[in-house]
Amino acid sequence: MPILFSEGVSKNRISLERFVELTSTNPAKMYGLYPQKGSIKVGSDADITIWDPNKKNKIQQINLSHGSDYTPYEGLDITGWPIQTWLRGNKIYDQNEFIVNKNLGKYISRDFCML
Repeated sequence: MPILFSEGVSKNRISLERFVELTSTNPAKMYGLYPQKGSIKVGSDADITIWDPNKKNKIQQINLSHGSDYTPYEGLDITGWPIQTWLRGNKIYDQNEFIVNKNLGKYISRDFCML
């Protein structure tokens, strides 16, 4: 997501609204989770990530939380970085650090999947 934000939003190739569609609203719809996920509305979970659109950062494997032991984007300079994530009203990420040690996941039933 930081690469898409940097190359898309920061370089005026896509709008901020399009970024939200691509990374949140559309996946929630595709997996049958919308509007509980992918929107900020009364009754929705209101999961949200707050971005600093001006924060400069460098992609480094050591700072990534994924299942691989490398990234082909190592050393890529980007503009725009997530600074906080909130899950159902709980702050779980703040300034490059996960602050919750337990899994806060919750099963959500869905009607269909458009994969």
